[in-house]
This record gives sequence, structure tokens and C-alpha cells, in this order.
Amino acid sequence: MNVLIIEDEKSLAKEVQDFLKKEGYTCELAATGKEASEKIFVNPYDFILLDLGLPDYDGMQLLKEVKEAGQEAAVIILTARGSTDDKVKGLDLGADDYLAKPFSLLELSSRMQAITRRKHGLKRSITEINGFQIDLTNRSVHFNNTLINLTKKEFDILQYLLINKNRVITRMQLTEHIWDNALEVDYDSNYVDVHIKNLRKKLTPFASVDWIETVRGIGYRLNLT
Repeated sequence: MNVLIIEDEKSLAKEVQDFLKKEGYTCELAATGKEASEKIFVNPYDFILLDLGLPDYDGMQLLKEVKEAGQEAAVIILTARGSTDDKVKGLDLGADDYLAKPFSLLELSSRMQAITRRKHGLKRSITEINGFQIDLTNRSVHFNNTLINLTKKEFDILQYLLINKNRVITRMQLTEHIWDNALEVDYDSNYVDVHIKNLRKKLTPFASVDWIETVRGIGYRLNLT
């Protein structure tokens, strides 16, 4: 999933970026409100981590821009401002959560996972499908007690289909959300198809994966109906 980290404190931004990359996220940085505004206008994100104390911008105004731009990203405010008024204002403007600095990176990750589950109607971090246990927290797939070794991209695709279960996801959408820089990927290529094929190849020795459905000419759907 794609994350935009809007933070002018470079060391903190890098620390959060490095941590989230290890957790399987794709991260971009913006140190100013202007830079963030330009990225938000062009790119889709799953999460926006927003520092309110930007050098050139009111963070609350940027939050308004995020919502007015139609971004579906979940917004978590990260700030040294700890007043109740700021929290209420941010949440009223559409923020999904609020973490006061200094914060634990593990808590940040936990809150992001909780938002993902809540946003997409997943009650638990582990989902069972036809005998497969898909663990979004530990980024693992088991069948009974057997671990199935997936690459990062294969799990990313499976995760994105899962959180959008029963919805048709186009190849372009998968590309934008899975690859580090969608602009560098040829949409007419078969990158996504190859990874889906490899994913199915690894899962089918254990049980049927007909729930990973190909929608001809469009993309894929994880069919749980």
C-alpha cells in the first residue's frame, strides 16, 4: 500500500519511512505543504501521515485539500500539538486518527492496520479463505500449519485484492498500488498477470484458488460471495 509521509523533520520522516518499508508499505516523502499538495493532486495513496506543523502551510488546510481532492487515503495526523481542540478539529475535517509526538512506530503500524481492517470491513487481521489463513499483520499465508512462501509483490497483490474483496480491480489500479512508481510501469505489460499466475501456482497445490477470479479484459477480483 502507498503511503505519503508529510513531515518537515527529515530524521523523523526517514525513520518512519524506513520502518514502514520493512512493514511492506511503499512510501513517499514530502517536507513542505506545497510539495505534499502537488503529490496529492497527482498520485493515489492508501495512507497520508500528516504533520500539522509544516513550514509553509497550515496542516489543517492541507487536510481540507486532501478531502476536497477526493483522495480515498486514510489520514493520520502526526503532530506535537496535543490539545483537545486540535484533535477534534482534525477529526471533524475527516482525519481517521491522531498520534501525538513522540509516538511509537509499532503503535503507528497497529493503528494503520486497524484502520485498514475497519475501512474494508475486515473484523480481524487474519482472514480464512478455503483453508488458507491470510495474516495481514504478519504478512504471511498459511494452509493449516504450512507456511506458503510468497514474494513481497505476490503478497501485496493478494492483500490489495483482499481489502477490496468482491470488487473488480483493474490492472492499472493494481499497478498504481503495488509498484513503487506506477509511472515507470508499462500498463500494457503483463507484470500483474505474471505475478497473479505465480501466486496461483504457489497456492493451488494446497487447495482451489478459484476465488481469485480473472475478469476478462479488465483485471481481477477476490470473489468471496
